[in-house]
Amino acid sequence: MKLLFDQNLSPTLVEHLSDTYPHSAHVHHLGLGEASDLAIWEFARQNTFTIVSKDADFVELSTVHGFPPKLLWLRIGNCVTRDIEQVIRSNRLSISTLDADSVRGVLALFRKEPR
Repeated sequence: MKLLFDQNLSPTLVEHLSDTYPHSAHVHHLGLGEASDLAIWEFARQNTFTIVSKDADFVELSTVHGFPPKLLWLRIGNCVTRDIEQVIRSNRLSISTLDADSVRGVLALFRKEPR
């Protein structure tokens, strides 16, 4: 599975997660840093990426257009890049399940709050 990180996420996630999600990319590195959500959506669809974003607009695009592409919707609030990496790593099984699912196109990921 190739992940496409939206502009609201750090480009360093590509490198940090390359062992688990090789061939992933960040919109900035692809010249899409200023592109509309719809243009990013279309790029991801044409190039078999799963979009990773905090942006609810991608959920709306999924509702209107269906999938592909699939979407990892990060519902984790403001946090550091290390926390985002950990959320993605700790949900690897759920992400793999989404990739194989022919019915679901969006997976919302939440951060566990420390007790």
